[in-house]
Amino acid sequence: MLKEDPRYKTYVQILKEELLSAMGCTEPIAIAYCAAIAGKTLGTLPERVLVEASGNMIKNVKSVVVPNTDGLRGIEAAAAAGLVAGNPDRLLEVIAEVSPAQKEAIQEYLSRKCIQVRPKADGEILDIVVHGWAGGHEAQVRIAGKHTNVVLIRLDDRVLREGSPKIGRTGGQADRELLNIADILDFAETADLADVRKTLDRQISCNMAISQEGLTHDWGANIGKVLLRSYPDDIRIRARAAAAAGSDARMSGCELPVVINSGSGNQGITASVPVVTYARYLGVGEEKTYRALLVSNLVTIHLKTGIGRLSAYCGAVSAGCGAGCGIAYLQGGDLRCISHTLVNALAIDSGIVCDGAKASCAAKIASAVDAGILGYEMFCQGQQFRGGDGLLSKGVENTIRNISRLGSVGMRETDTEIIQIMTQC
Repeated sequence: MLKEDPRYKTYVQILKEELLSAMGCTEPIAIAYCAAIAGKTLGTLPERVLVEASGNMIKNVKSVVVPNTDGLRGIEAAAAAGLVAGNPDRLLEVIAEVSPAQKEAIQEYLSRKCIQVRPKADGEILDIVVHGWAGGHEAQVRIAGKHTNVVLIRLDDRVLREGSPKIGRTGGQADRELLNIADILDFAETADLADVRKTLDRQISCNMAISQEGLTHDWGANIGKVLLRSYPDDIRIRARAAAAAGSDARMSGCELPVVINSGSGNQGITASVPVVTYARYLGVGEEKTYRALLVSNLVTIHLKTGIGRLSAYCGAVSAGCGAGCGIAYLQGGDLRCISHTLVNALAIDSGIVCDGAKASCAAKIASAVDAGILGYEMFCQGQQFRGGDGLLSKGVENTIRNISRLGSVGMRETDTEIIQIMTQC
């Protein structure tokens, strides 16, 4: 693909839009970001706060630890952290710098019981509204469609900022409809690495660091350590363990940043860490590693474009498929190989549900990476799932469209039931 080709510039822009640095699970961080803007707009700490959140936001914030809060969980904790200690200029790293005194202040603010949470019945799947009142004034901030997409800032009756949540199913300005597997591989093989090096270097550095943290210390259910202790010499297990360990740490409040993919740190970890782990094992060198990461990240984004940022369809499945394709590329896989790897992986793991961000995400990641690797190994041994088998259709793009329909339309009622079950517990 030539650099003058409009698709080339679009692919580079997509990577820049989607591979962003974030600290902690992106849903509570988005709430903290929204709250921080509300506090800044009000000019003081609110006396009373109302947080309205869509069902999927509630689902993903309910059980995950908010970083830099000494182990606090939930929407109230995320909002309090953003109000007391948030720096909205840091976007998804809004609470990356919290002093010991501020941690105590967050606890004290929560003890006042001044934060109310209410489900938001209408609006977007990803939707947050934070109202803050103090000194006779009201600030209102809304984020919708994407974790950093601020669509409303209002102070009393004055609208200070207004935008639209209708920014495409995955957000950003670059046209995701240009993504397809053939062009992704073409771009990965021909890209000037100078155009993507900074983005990928940050992804490797951040995501491998949190993986190592998860393998070294006790976080969550220690899925990564369990796998590695059981099968220490198998590269397939090591790749799964390394990815799971990153999620172990992240879901349990680790304060290390993660480079996300399609709005999710778990997806960012899953799309990158197994590929880097395999690359180092194979000794393929820097250039091959970068190009394999381009395959993995863009395949993940392509799958998530149709499904949407938040869904009942587990995002780790898409990223695990991406990782499988990246691993196939590392070992010489061509378009046919990568297409079959992807279809095989989708046939194995599609249907895993998302029941919120929590410790068990690490185990789902391990399963998703396993499906990606198995999909590649099936192809290498002349085995494949075929069009007409369940959700599969002839042609990789047709199968992707089927999975998109399943995740975005078919599982809406499943999503509703999951949210109801979780919120009634």
